[in-house]
Amino acid sequence: MNEIENISESLFESVKHINEYGQEYWTARELQPVLEYVQWRRFYETIDKAKEACKTSGGKVSDHFAEVGKMVDVGSGAKREVDDYQLSRYACYLIAMNGDPRKKAIALAQTYFAVKTRQQELIENYERLTEEEKRLAIRQQMKEHNKSLYAAAKDSGVETPVEYAIFTDYGYMGLYGGLKQKDIHRRKGLKKSQRILDHMGSTELAANLFRATQTEEKLRRDNVQGKENANATHYAVGEKVRQTIADLGGTMPEDLPTPEKSIKQIEREQKKKLPN
Repeated sequence: MNEIENISESLFESVKHINEYGQEYWTARELQPVLEYVQWRRFYETIDKAKEACKTSGGKVSDHFAEVGKMVDVGSGAKREVDDYQLSRYACYLIAMNGDPRKKAIALAQTYFAVKTRQQELIENYERLTEEEKRLAIRQQMKEHNKSLYAAAKDSGVETPVEYAIFTDYGYMGLYGGLKQKDIHRRKGLKKSQRILDHMGSTELAANLFRATQTEEKLRRDNVQGKENANATHYAVGEKVRQTIADLGGTMPEDLPTPEKSIKQIEREQKKKLPN
């Protein structure tokens, strides 16, 4: 990911919300300054254009632009309600596409929301995807679930970078028959700067996604406390996933082939296909 992509990722992720159903959304009032709109009136005009574009494309406006009220301070402890919207990713994409193209933030938003919207489309149409598209979809889910996994590990007492590295290795050792991250890295013949998850096929990525999601759930469900117990839990879940693969007659993850293209290469190729 280049510098511009890093900026857009952190910029728009910082104001993203997740509701009680696990769905992501942005609020218009928080998105307004991020997109460099000083006046709400001007931003509201852009939202109106985006709503019209949604309607024209056959989308249900209320599904993507949910009208909500927001209380704001007006001084001396007084508050008043102002208009606001809860916006889906697609709504944000339409807003960006109908925004002022002279603003740098708009250009960043167009790239960010176009890529994220495409990733969601891939996930929703998984069965019809090519192998490369499946890899992209699962790798993106891995990024999101790893954040949740490490948050759960932190709650269990895993805190320092070294402790996180050890925690990660325990999960890999359980799934890969004792191999640590560096062993898998070496087995795949990767350079020091290359990440093993970017050089896995869809089947191997899926096994690791299951390991990550099930470990997070078990850490939270069992209220696991202490880094040693967290490590043991990660190992046990990885080992259970490995046993399931064996029971089903599948190929062990360390024996699966390493794809010729990395996730980064595929992402670059996909972005070239996006409309300018």
